[in-house]
Amino acid sequence: MKKLVSILALLLALSLVFSGCGNSTQDPADTSDADKTGEEPLRVAFVTWEAQGDNGFCDSCVSGVKRIAEEFGCEYTILEAGGDTSKYTQIVDTCFQWQPDVVFASCNGFEEQLCKYADQNPDIKIINIDTILDNSNKTISSVQFVQEEGSFMAGVVAALVTEGGLEYSNEEKIVGAVGGNDIPVIRSFIYGYEQGVAYINPEIKVETVYCGDFMDPVLGKQAANQLYAKGCDIIYQIAGVTGDGCLEAAGENQKYAIGVNSNQNGNVPGYVVTSMVKDCGGAIYDIFTKIMDGSYKAGEHYRYYYGEGGTYIAIDEYTESILTPEMLETVREVEEKLINGEIEVELYPDFWVD
Repeated sequence: MKKLVSILALLLALSLVFSGCGNSTQDPADTSDADKTGEEPLRVAFVTWEAQGDNGFCDSCVSGVKRIAEEFGCEYTILEAGGDTSKYTQIVDTCFQWQPDVVFASCNGFEEQLCKYADQNPDIKIINIDTILDNSNKTISSVQFVQEEGSFMAGVVAALVTEGGLEYSNEEKIVGAVGGNDIPVIRSFIYGYEQGVAYINPEIKVETVYCGDFMDPVLGKQAANQLYAKGCDIIYQIAGVTGDGCLEAAGENQKYAIGVNSNQNGNVPGYVVTSMVKDCGGAIYDIFTKIMDGSYKAGEHYRYYYGEGGTYIAIDEYTESILTPEMLETVREVEEKLINGEIEVELYPDFWVD
């Protein structure tokens, strides 16, 4: 009898040990603390070639995913390659091994792999952010931003700065732009920027440099220094993490800069005049609300225009400390004309796919 009691006690102790280890398995990345009671929460993944901490495109996407998790009680995972192409296969495989219900993706090198998984998993809702991606079964949806419109407004600001006799403006009528890679999506930004500059004064020259990299701030600083040496007094950076170097160079040269993707006005106060915000987080949230209310369509190409969820320029206390009241009024007037359709910005033809 004593032996039987001892065995039962041992079994009870072991059951307590193993029950305490039952949740030790970790998801591939951080997940939300979704309520596990009742219906199983949806699983939402974001897989990206970039990395968090860019204060730009990637962070904006992640903010949208986290907003979804908080408001809808979803689990989420973030899988990032940090620009390392050797990790692309791993992060995409890990994403689908996690068995998500919804995948938001920022592809720049693993499009073929994502399409393969989409064809194999037609019930998973997959949305590619920023470029058009179509798989064989036409189940991948895509989100595109009309960045020409936001960049048009960035060009308006740049032209006003270079003509405005501000503290760090010069007599030259030259403004600059720094791109990451020379690819259609970046050229579409610059295409809109050039139109905005010309709207204020078609005689202002736009100088452009491509760094060939989105992840190297040193290259960004070198490119910005080159443009400032050419006479530019303001530069629009469209270069991801590389663009951080452009903003630093603005402060070091006592010149002006325009940020991109997120509000970067406070990164180098007094020198970053505005930022052309691409509201990736807002678009991701909007797409998810469509999924939840049943209006989402697989294979659709969603297009977001000027305004929340699309693109817009960030005007805040940093902007107001640099621009004169007259300049701010001009910006607001042009912005209103753009919104109500009085100004039509031409789209970059090599980027857009119907």
